[in-house]
Amino acid sequence: MTPIASQAPGSLAGIRVIDLTRVISGPFCTQILGDHGADVVKIEPPGKGDVVRSQGNMVNGESWYFAQFNRNKRSLTLDLRSNDGKRILHRLLEGADVLVENFRPGVLGKIGLDDDTLRERFPRLVVGRINGFGSSGPYRDRPAYDFIAQAMSGFMGVNGPADGDPMRAAPPISDMVASQNLAFGICAALVRRATTGQGEIVETALTNGLIAMMGYLAAEFFATDHVPARTGNDHPMLYPYGLFKASDGEVAIAPSNDTMVERFLGALDKLHLLDDERFADNARRMANRDALREILNDVTETRGVDEWIEHLNRAGVPCGRVHDLRETFADPQVQAQEMRLALEQASGTVPVTGFPVKMREAPATLYHRVPRLGEHTHELLGELGMTGDELEALQARGVI
Repeated sequence: MTPIASQAPGSLAGIRVIDLTRVISGPFCTQILGDHGADVVKIEPPGKGDVVRSQGNMVNGESWYFAQFNRNKRSLTLDLRSNDGKRILHRLLEGADVLVENFRPGVLGKIGLDDDTLRERFPRLVVGRINGFGSSGPYRDRPAYDFIAQAMSGFMGVNGPADGDPMRAAPPISDMVASQNLAFGICAALVRRATTGQGEIVETALTNGLIAMMGYLAAEFFATDHVPARTGNDHPMLYPYGLFKASDGEVAIAPSNDTMVERFLGALDKLHLLDDERFADNARRMANRDALREILNDVTETRGVDEWIEHLNRAGVPCGRVHDLRETFADPQVQAQEMRLALEQASGTVPVTGFPVKMREAPATLYHRVPRLGEHTHELLGELGMTGDELEALQARGVI
């Protein structure tokens, strides 16, 4: 397929990725690799393909949910339950650099690609995998989705209002984090291979990624043996920090240290509050948070959100409007950073999120449109030297 963008090759140009993943965890990882120039071959079962192709809102017969995670890939349909399909997969791996899968532990072994076989037959291959809980331990065979990972990692337990139930994050955050972790791990393994000549098996798990993100909450638990309380939009360790009422909405304000607190209170003409023994330091401000919140809201309610954002930014206080997605993508900073892109598909233009990693010399770009199911099957198998007659026979048997 002719590249959408014509510019310098990406950082991963020349790297061939065989992608056996589906849904989100895995497809987001391989899309990241494709965004940076890797040749990603997405293998899907004949007929239906990745289940996400038929999920979400369909526009002109195309799932925009699927498009969000599958640009910069080529699609090959292959029945991996058949002997012919397994043989073709093995041939593809002979010329590949990376294999990515998100099956339950052990499933890859059922198609003849257990870890020992992978290391013996393809010693330079980097194998990346995502699963729910990791490939060892008592939960290794359990099915897992983002909601379960959020619940069992402790992530859900620290989110939500103080007097309410645990709360999930709306995006499938464990899928996204595990995918980003795996993309990093694969790149690290490729750097190592350049020195050692050896491949690697890289694994991430939905729960592990969220546990690692607990950050200072985990540190405080380790230090005190106290389970962190839910604090809603308040910071669990700092105050003032959170949402404050303006005359026409709310403004997010984040003074993250004593200097910032002084700037914030000075901007509100309330610097004298630091002389009040209830608010003299962070520990006492935390203990008297409700009283301080009431005082501060009495001030912030006197102006509108835009006025406060301009005023506080001039004072060097981190702040911002609480956007919905329409406001986010209309924001001039988001537009300047090109965080909404337009994919030109055969069915029309499909908007997708942009590239979060910016590189000057070899930037991520749109190399390929989102592929139709099996769009590149003949092209890719032709690259293996298969003839038209062989492809017709495979198609007749339902292998492709």
